[in-house]
Amino acid sequence: MYQKYHTEALILGSREYGESDKVFALYTSDFGLVRARASSVRSESSKMRFALQKYARARVSLVKGKRGWRVAGATALQNTSGDVRGVATFARISELVLRLVHGEEKNDYLFAALAEAHEALMVAQCDVWATIEIVCVARTLFALGYISSEALSTALFTHTAYTGESLLEAETMKDKLLHSINKAIAETQL
Repeated sequence: MYQKYHTEALILGSREYGESDKVFALYTSDFGLVRARASSVRSESSKMRFALQKYARARVSLVKGKRGWRVAGATALQNTSGDVRGVATFARISELVLRLVHGEEKNDYLFAALAEAHEALMVAQCDVWATIEIVCVARTLFALGYISSEALSTALFTHTAYTGESLLEAETMKDKLLHSINKAIAETQL
């Protein structure tokens, strides 16, 4: 009998597999980036198909089998019912995370930064989406070791909240952040 793990996850992407299955790229709080297969999730009778939508936040049950991870259950925590621009912003962040993160490794800071960005993007006003994206990308690169907090000498990396103070600080140093982000991404060569 396999052990069932329950964890919170952000659905970063998915692809169809077979006739009615899907393979999901999940960033989980307990395991980091996990690719897990969900059986029959594309069929109309599937109870998980609404919880496992792209760019949603869900509580998932995972089973580690001989051939990798499988999704055994899912409950939606926060769907992508926000503005289209917020969902598009999170989609760009998800693509970057999928490009930079390889393998399973728990990273509490990265999960918190992504989860809070997701929450902020699904409810935020239209004038802050770009700033949230810049801060989230910088925090992602910081969590993965591509940017050091000393290089930017800012308090943005001491927490993961996307509050008015941190977004205002990010706006004042936007050019410096963008330069550091672009340099770090270029140096990854990915």
